[in-house]
Amino acid sequence: MTRQRLGIAPDTHVIAYDSQGSAFASRLWWMLRAVDHDKVQVLDGGLESWKGQLDTAIRSPAPLGKKPKPVAYQGLVLVDEILDNLASQRKTIIDARSADRFQGQNETLDPVAGHIPGSLNRFFKNNLEGNQFKSPEILGKEFSGLLANIRPSDVIHSCGSGVTACVNLLAMEHAGLGGSLLYAGSWSEWCADPGRAVER
Repeated sequence: MTRQRLGIAPDTHVIAYDSQGSAFASRLWWMLRAVDHDKVQVLDGGLESWKGQLDTAIRSPAPLGKKPKPVAYQGLVLVDEILDNLASQRKTIIDARSADRFQGQNETLDPVAGHIPGSLNRFFKNNLEGNQFKSPEILGKEFSGLLANIRPSDVIHSCGSGVTACVNLLAMEHAGLGGSLLYAGSWSEWCADPGRAVER
């Protein structure tokens, strides 16, 4: 994604939506926030919740004349940090995939089944009631039950390819549990190296 090409200036208010349980919209929300673009929201419920008119015209955004100042990604965890964490256990990984994939069953997308050792599991769809996010109160209670006394800043989100993990990350933010991180490479990157440990 290039903000310049899409015409997203530093003060542009971006509203992201999709029709896939907010997975792709949440990823865009995270990507923009990770480069210090705070004026971004996700339309709760996605396209299905929109009650207004729909436009079928394909529009080309006006590119920015000036390229936004580059910013290093914030809140991004790389594979070496995950490897280090296996020994230190300083941070807790939450895997957003379905329980069967997390447990190493019915894996159809990646060549290896299982999960990063020590990970917890919260299926990203468990944050939703229908197409909409649960209330902050319910999400806060559910995440607190999963994490006990673990601080949000000590949570790393993962999934298959770093997309649906962003739904868990956004759900925590919605619940007032901000500051968690994303391992964007997720299981697809982790399992690509046969030397990395796998848990089932």
